[in-house]
Amino acid sequence: MVCVMKLADGKAAIAGHDRAFFGHPRGLLYLVAMEGFERFSYYGMQALLVLYMTGRLFKPGVIDHVIGFAPFRAGLESVFGPMTLQALALQIFGLYGGLVFLLPVVGGYIGDQWLGRRRTVILGLVVMAIGHGLMTFEPTFLFALTTLLIGSGLLKGNVAAQVGGLYAPDDSRRDQGFSIFLMSSNTGAVLSPLVCGTLGELYGWHYGFGAATVVVLIGLVIYLLTSHRLPADPPIVRTRSVVALEPGDGARIGVLALIVATSSLFWVAQSQIWNAYPVWVRDRVDRHMFGVEAPVTWFQSVDSLGTILFGPVVIWLWARQQRQGTEPADLTKIVWGTLGFAASEMLLAVGEFVSGGRPVGVLWALSFHMLSAIGWLYAVPVIVALVARAAPKSIKATAISAYYFAIFIGSTVSGSLGKYYGVIPNWQFWAMHAGFAVACSLIFAALTVPMNRLLSRMAVAPSP
Repeated sequence: MVCVMKLADGKAAIAGHDRAFFGHPRGLLYLVAMEGFERFSYYGMQALLVLYMTGRLFKPGVIDHVIGFAPFRAGLESVFGPMTLQALALQIFGLYGGLVFLLPVVGGYIGDQWLGRRRTVILGLVVMAIGHGLMTFEPTFLFALTTLLIGSGLLKGNVAAQVGGLYAPDDSRRDQGFSIFLMSSNTGAVLSPLVCGTLGELYGWHYGFGAATVVVLIGLVIYLLTSHRLPADPPIVRTRSVVALEPGDGARIGVLALIVATSSLFWVAQSQIWNAYPVWVRDRVDRHMFGVEAPVTWFQSVDSLGTILFGPVVIWLWARQQRQGTEPADLTKIVWGTLGFAASEMLLAVGEFVSGGRPVGVLWALSFHMLSAIGWLYAVPVIVALVARAAPKSIKATAISAYYFAIFIGSTVSGSLGKYYGVIPNWQFWAMHAGFAVACSLIFAALTVPMNRLLSRMAVAPSP
């Protein structure tokens, strides 16, 4: 089937014949380039954020200059209780990390119902550039976080929708295209802590944030120069009609609610990798390797690198097991993945316990990242795929977006648990988080038989 795709400049392109970028539409190259630079800026800032708050901004005499900080702190403490400045920093990061995944639901609605995807993406990039720029000034810290959240919310879902728009509905290249697109995000996650993190830790925090500003501006320029070669936005049709559910959709929604509630336990444990974990690495890990002390942010690169290294191995293993008829069921994969992640956090607890107060050896931290990457690969993509399979057709996009509410819950709770870091022994802190992942695994294991039976009765087919 040949699909004619109308471009913004009025010209037509044959989507099925456009194979200019490694067999994919040329527009994918532009979106991959923009996404790579934007994600570079995002992960670079994120790698520095907790270290910046705990190491510089939230210090007496400095925090007093942050505009609006006193009422902001009072508001948070009215919800989460009194907090030290370190606990407050971890709570702020937890909320920020959760809202990054929650706000794209609103951004997607704005792109679909109001501005159109292209203008929403441009607005998101502009707002993110402003946010990164504001991070270079201490008094505007709260304004910076707010604009970064708004920009990310406007950008995230709309760019993914544009990737899908490059292909005809029956184009078999679509899944590969999304894989290539996501690789640009993973590449940015690996490289940005090495660049922005090194600049921020060794030469000054604002150099790191400034680098993120420059990089997101490069992404904006790329998008402005190439957006006319992307698919035109679909017509905006505003509707207030209520979506009609089909018979059996109530059971599907119940399954989805169980998945979201249970997986939020996993995200409590996972979210600490970007939250309390950098502080622990800074304060407790002997980071000397090959005669050099590695910056803390380099460990965030190792974490992202683990998923890139082991991702193809896991996919190959599943394909081989499928051919042999031994591939585990989705829920079994999730059980093993969450248990693997729990084991990785127990490595941190054991490393801290056996150190006896001495610095923790770097191999404990590196082993944690490798094992947690395997656990993540077995759990997270499978959970998302399961949500997509079980979601009612009439609300599939909304249901998939609702899954990110689990990440919001997990990240917010992990921020609240940050108040215990440095209060209880560190090995207990990491064992507690391993317990959340174990609880997630046990609940999924208990639900395996009834949930499989329910999914089978619903005759759930793979997502189109």
